[in-house]
Amino acid sequence: MRTEEIREIVGKHARLPVDVAGLGATDDLYAAGLTSLTTVHLMLAIEDHFDVEFPDEMLSRQTFESLQSIAEAVAEIQE
Repeated sequence: MRTEEIREIVGKHARLPVDVAGLGATDDLYAAGLTSLTTVHLMLAIEDHFDVEFPDEMLSRQTFESLQSIAEAVAEIQE
């Protein structure tokens, strides 16, 4: 499932101070420690993994707020 792939990428690239395995799909990644800098690293890793490019209008805090919002954004780009 795409959300689990994203969870794995977040675990490797977001440098969160919490265990990603314990986060729910809709938990706020910024509240869990995601920063603007690590968001960039995360975005690049997701683009590489799914072979997509986030359009400018998706480069917002809302897009990267949760595992679910990232999964929905990737799905939208891939359509």
